[in-house]
Amino acid sequence: MIGYRDDVRPGFEQALELYQASTLGERRPIDDRARFSAMLEHANLIVTAWDGDLLVGISRCVTDFAWTTYLADLAVHVSHQRRGIGKELIRRTQAAAPHAKLLLLAAPAAEKYYPHIGFRHFTQAWMLRAQDCVR
Repeated sequence: MIGYRDDVRPGFEQALELYQASTLGERRPIDDRARFSAMLEHANLIVTAWDGDLLVGISRCVTDFAWTTYLADLAVHVSHQRRGIGKELIRRTQAAAPHAKLLLLAAPAAEKYYPHIGFRHFTQAWMLRAQDCVR
């Protein structure tokens, strides 16, 4: 039985293990402890999925709870994928900020997943990466 929580933050090591076991760690700075720790600390909405004491899923967000929620990370342990955990994490994230639209940047491997569960693609999105400068 999977339990969901929005009232507790996982510890650094628990989160690190999940990111490694979900493959999201390949695209996040998990080798930079300070940066990864700051990512966890400064997210103001975190929903987690637990199989007993094992962290098996996370939705890590930044939100104003009124207009926009940015879903920065959605990770599910590979051993627990295809069980609806990601979808439930998204549902609970939406419920925590019901008036806010939910935005995300999809990993290449997940591009087909999000339309399947109801997300719409918008071509108007733009990104300025940390290494890029405003010209």
